[in-house]
Amino acid sequence: MKQVRTRFAPSPTGFLHVGGIRTAVFAWLVARQANGQFILRLEDTDKKRETPGSDQHVMDSLKALGLEYDEGPDIGGPHAPYRQSERLPLYKDWARKLVDAGRAYGDPYTTAEVQAFREEAQAAKRPFLYRNHRPENPPAWDGSKPLRFKSDPKPYKWHDAILGGLSAGPEAIDDFILIKSDGYPTYNFAHIIDDNDMQLTHVIRGQEFTASVPNYLNLYEALGFTPPILATVPHILGPDGKHKLSKRDGAKDVLDYIRDGFLPEALINFIAGLGWNDGTEQEIFSRQELIDKFSLGRVQRGGAHFDERRLMWMDGVWIRSLPLEELLSRTKAFWPAEAGEATDGYKRQVLALVQERLKYLAELPELTRFFFVDLPVDPKLIDEHKQLKKLPASRLKELLEQARATLADSDFSIPDLTGRLNQLLQETGEKPATLFSLIRIATTQASASPGLADTLAVLGRNRSLVRLDQQLANLR
Repeated sequence: MKQVRTRFAPSPTGFLHVGGIRTAVFAWLVARQANGQFILRLEDTDKKRETPGSDQHVMDSLKALGLEYDEGPDIGGPHAPYRQSERLPLYKDWARKLVDAGRAYGDPYTTAEVQAFREEAQAAKRPFLYRNHRPENPPAWDGSKPLRFKSDPKPYKWHDAILGGLSAGPEAIDDFILIKSDGYPTYNFAHIIDDNDMQLTHVIRGQEFTASVPNYLNLYEALGFTPPILATVPHILGPDGKHKLSKRDGAKDVLDYIRDGFLPEALINFIAGLGWNDGTEQEIFSRQELIDKFSLGRVQRGGAHFDERRLMWMDGVWIRSLPLEELLSRTKAFWPAEAGEATDGYKRQVLALVQERLKYLAELPELTRFFFVDLPVDPKLIDEHKQLKKLPASRLKELLEQARATLADSDFSIPDLTGRLNQLLQETGEKPATLFSLIRIATTQASASPGLADTLAVLGRNRSLVRLDQQLANLR
């Protein structure tokens, strides 16, 4: 049995969103489950589309998600280099072997001539096949013209680890370009050379490549290579559930999710679940559970629906599962600026109150700022409140004065505060949605907060009473 070796081989042409990173997640899981190797290779042969910094972005994204790779551009390995632009001699050697074997030839036509052939086929309402115009006596290939594969059209049947049995007729086979006139190989050529050279056992990629597989199989035969296990991952669909997820749909940079405070564990869990399940109702999987349970055979054949709300729910579950100390260590970059001089002890108290409400860590400033600074009184919070806007200012003032008097004698422990707040309900005859909302607004200047007694206990006696006084002053 060969040792399992998988790869993630993106083109450095922009940021990675979940559609791209899912391929990496699946390949990583297959390798880790078999105690094999996961390789990162950068397919940087399209220099016109390459984006500066994209190569580093790819590496940063994988590392941020904890998808460690065993070989790659920045760490080397036995099959280095891992950038295709640094492997040009290898492609030219194999190209020359194909030429010598009569399976590749120099393309004598100009771009305009090839376009004329294409338009001729369109006019005749037949598919365009370059091999129908294959020159009888092609010129020797000197690198100034593209090098084309001399195909051997035939029907193919093959097994896809996800899609099952697939087939195609000879009409799917054509003479495609191996080496461009700029000296760089095409993806169709370079990835086959590299996958063989790096001894990869599995090739996992998106369904946009399915139509090209017959050409790949034809080239494998010409090169004398045994194809790896092929696995085609269906598209991730956008919010409408009809079209492939794209940047136009708001597909975000993977690192943007990390910067927003989504936990790597939740992101891996969510991405792995886009089109895969283990056959049970389980939705939350640890990294080790994913490694243990993942299989290509359980990846669905239809498109997976991307739902960011589900990601937020899942991230919230993961945040709530973290021990408080672990969560505190992960929130260092996310506290509001006003928390700069607060002690870890105070932050720990605040975090304990909001942990249940956090969907991602970048929400921390919005949910906690009032714990660290006295915010200005906002009259809209009362004027637009469903119950409070019905009360005259005199009643609001009366309720706040009564609350202040009761709370002034409290020791501000949670049990004592809870008892005094319940006592206020009885004395005022108001409902919690009215009385507690008024006290909450006065002491936090926020429309929502954790439990009122818990919030007051963390704010403390002095700060709470000062804020009640400020709200009373505003009412007068």
